[in-house]
Amino acid sequence: MPRDELAAWLRLLLTPQIGPVSARHLLAAFSSPQAVFDASISARTAVVGEREARLLAVEPAELAGHVDATLVWLAEGADRSVLTLADPLYPRALLEAPDPPLVLFAQGQLALLGASAIALVGSRSPTPQGRDNARAFALEFARAGLVVVSGLALGVDGAAHEGALEGLPPGALGSTIAVVGTGLDRVYPKRHHALAHRIAQHGLLLSECLLGTPPLPPNFPRRNRIIAALARGTLVVEAALQSGSLITARLATEMGREVFAIPGSIHSPQARGCHALIKQGAKLVETAQDVLDELFWGAGGAARSLPGKSGVTAPAPGAAFELAANDVPATPTTPTMPAASTDPLLDALGFDPIGLDALSARTGLSSADLSVRLLDLELSGQVARLPGQLFQRRGAA
Repeated sequence: MPRDELAAWLRLLLTPQIGPVSARHLLAAFSSPQAVFDASISARTAVVGEREARLLAVEPAELAGHVDATLVWLAEGADRSVLTLADPLYPRALLEAPDPPLVLFAQGQLALLGASAIALVGSRSPTPQGRDNARAFALEFARAGLVVVSGLALGVDGAAHEGALEGLPPGALGSTIAVVGTGLDRVYPKRHHALAHRIAQHGLLLSECLLGTPPLPPNFPRRNRIIAALARGTLVVEAALQSGSLITARLATEMGREVFAIPGSIHSPQARGCHALIKQGAKLVETAQDVLDELFWGAGGAARSLPGKSGVTAPAPGAAFELAANDVPATPTTPTMPAASTDPLLDALGFDPIGLDALSARTGLSSADLSVRLLDLELSGQVARLPGQLFQRRGAA
């Protein structure tokens, strides 16, 4: 992108009092940012009002620094791009959203923006089972040819990206998109630095934030609309009632996307958000195949029709998530809820968190005996130790 064109787009972003709605009105009226700034104040006033029109006449002091930093960042890697609303590579899925970003910064496999995707989101502090579920579902989605979109946060997001990378099909460009709430020259949280590097190599990092933007709280709810818009559906793995994941689910619903939720224990605060979504009409899912069936997604990354379903059609050719026609049924291995085991202690544990006293009353074993047996099961990965001296059986994943 030429420097003057980049400067015009960034100037539009940096001008105070010019929000995304006003910016889109200006672009609709004048066709390009350069034309917006070349227009007279009176012409701009007819679109956004006199105060905003006069502010547009003043070049922001920080503009030159942002332009220089962006050009340096772009020159450091051929996998880096800046996409604007006028760019033919700008994802159509976002253009169909009610509030598309004016500018997107991207690093990695840009072609993934045109692929069919599923958003996978959830708690930053999931239970061990929730983390396992996120990884396992994402792995199966990737194996089936869906791109997994998430937000690179701790917990469910990180596990989703890791599972998608693990399930990357041979020869595929990538399997996951991380939409972040900082500039792409920063990684937040820092412990995901190595994960972000892997995503840049085998997926795509995406942000609407200018380079140098720190992890400011308002940026994260805003990035959720991008996550929801890029995907054909959103799966919430675990979420408390005040979780930001519910924002993503609401935005997905408003955009006409599917919303899925994995149920959990009625005693777990991390399951209450999912249960609330299910009460509101989200589809309860137990396996990755449940989601693939709802999305009419067949093996090898292909849309398929389900004759038994009424009122739902597969995406039309030429849609934002264009798919190849193929009626081969999907046969991926999906995570399932485990059946009763041959270990009486595991059966007694069930799948809800439980304390030693309650477990002792349930099994008749002493606390000392239970501690030894639970340690063995914990070391073998069958039981997780939770805060508050609680224990929970881990399901197969």
